[in-house]
Amino acid sequence: MRIALLAPLPPEKNGIADYANHFKSALEQVGVTVATPLTGVEGTSVAIKQALSGFDWQSVDLVHAELGGGRLGEFLALRELRKAYPNLPLTATVHDPERIVWRREHLPFPLNLLERLPSPLPQAAVVLADPLTLSEERHLANRLTRLITLTRLGADCLTQRMDLPAGKVAVINHANLAIAPAPLPPLDTLRLLYFGFIYRGKGIEDLLQALAAVFKNAPELRDRVRLTLAGGTAAEMAFGAGGNYLEQLKSQIADLGLESAIDWRLNLPADEIAQTIQAHHVMVLPYRESKKLGLLGRQRGTSGALSWATACGRGAITSNARAFAEEVASGNGAIFPEGDVNALSEQLLRLARTPSLARDWAERAGEIGRERLWPLTAQKFKQLFEQAIAGAPYGA
Repeated sequence: MRIALLAPLPPEKNGIADYANHFKSALEQVGVTVATPLTGVEGTSVAIKQALSGFDWQSVDLVHAELGGGRLGEFLALRELRKAYPNLPLTATVHDPERIVWRREHLPFPLNLLERLPSPLPQAAVVLADPLTLSEERHLANRLTRLITLTRLGADCLTQRMDLPAGKVAVINHANLAIAPAPLPPLDTLRLLYFGFIYRGKGIEDLLQALAAVFKNAPELRDRVRLTLAGGTAAEMAFGAGGNYLEQLKSQIADLGLESAIDWRLNLPADEIAQTIQAHHVMVLPYRESKKLGLLGRQRGTSGALSWATACGRGAITSNARAFAEEVASGNGAIFPEGDVNALSEQLLRLARTPSLARDWAERAGEIGRERLWPLTAQKFKQLFEQAIAGAPYGA
C-alpha cells in the first residue's frame, strides 16, 4: 500500500506535526509506503495547486490528511484532489472537531474590507462569513471517504455538525510511544507538571492561582508541593499583541509568591520528555476553551501532552475543555470545570493530602498507554485504509 500524507512535519513546531511524524513512522513500520508531497509547501491556494500538479496522484492508493491546528493547506488540498480525482480514496484525521478548518482562506466581498479595520471588526467579519465556511466544510466532509477523530465525543460532534451519515467517522485514539515504565518519585514532595506549548489560552495563569490558593489554605504544604512548567515556546505565540507572555507568567509567579515552588524546563529536548514527565507524579492541563472560537463551534479534540502522560504512566488533572473528560474517565485522573480556579485548587489540595491517588492514577494510565501504542494504532489505520480502498461500507 502506498499513501500520500498531507500534514505538517518537523521541524514545524506544533502538536499536529509531532503527531504526523510518529504516525508516518508507525505506518512505515507496518509496511505502508508514505509519500509527503506537501512538505514545506505554503498553505495557500496558489502554492497548494502548484504542489499538487507536481505529484503523480495515480501512484498512490489513498490520500490521508491531518486537519486542525488552524491550518488551511491540507483542507484546500483535499478539496482540489476531490475535484480532480473523484474516485481517489481520501481520508482525514480531524484534530479539532466539531469543525474541520474553522475559517476560510479569503473572506468574501464586502466582508474582506473589514479585515483591515480595528478589532473587533475583523473577528466580526469571520463570524458573519461562518455560514459559508460551514457549508464548504460540510461539502468536503461528505465527499471524503472516511474521517477519523481521536475521541468518541469528537466523532459524535463532528458527525452532527457536518451532517455526516452514521458510522462515517471512525474513532482511533491518540497513540503514544512505548516508554519504559518508571516508579513514581517519593511521595514526600508532590511534583506537578504542566507540559505542552507555553502560550496564552492554556490556562497556565489559572494553575498558578490555584497553587497559590493551596498554599494559602494549607501553609504546611508550601515545602511539599512543586510545579514544573515545561514545554516549547514558539516566538509567534510567546511574543504576541499582548506582550511577552513568559515575562508575564514570571511576573505573576512573583506577585503570588510562588518563585520557590516553580521549576522551568523550556524548549525541552525531545529525548528528555519522557524522563521529565516520569520525574513528576501528575500532569496538570488547565486548558480553557477559546472564547473567539466559541462563536464558531466547540473544540472537542484531545491533547498530545495528555497522550504523553499515559505513555509515561502518569495520571492527569485536567479541565473539562475539549474532550479531556472522556480521556481521564477511567481512573487515570481528575477533572475540574474550565476556568474554575477554586475547583482546580481543591483538586490539587485533595491530591496533596491523599498522594496515594497519584499511584492509582499512574497504574491506570500505564494500562491505557499500553493499549494505545503506535504499532497497534498503525495497524488500525492500515485496516481502515484497506477498507477505504476496497470501498467497504462503514463499520465493515
